[in-house]
Amino acid sequence: QVQLVESGGGLVQPGGSLRLSCAASGRIFSINAVGWYRQAPGKQRELVASILRSGRANYADSVKGRFTISRDNAKNTVYLQMNSLKPEDTAVYYCNFPDNGLSWGRGTQVTVSS
Repeated sequence: QVQLVESGGGLVQPGGSLRLSCAASGRIFSINAVGWYRQAPGKQRELVASILRSGRANYADSVKGRFTISRDNAKNTVYLQMNSLKPEDTAVYYCNFPDNGLSWGRGTQVTVSS
């Protein structure tokens, strides 16, 4: 069973950038879809970006043009490059498999504030 660990969160100023990493304990090559989710206090968890084995990616409208999801199957890692960050991006970010999800991990906190 693949296990996922998120990292890379932190405090960043509005307009800044951050790169999140999702490290898998096993191979992710055979897993088609991998996604990044986020949950802000008092709000529902939402899928912000997903990527297929082919490299095709989809993004929530709120992050289009600012976030880029990528995957390195050789390193069993999925990344989320976050640029032009806004205060409303503040949330705990999680990775998971949209088609066959694991239990949610601890996530990584992203705080966008000046």
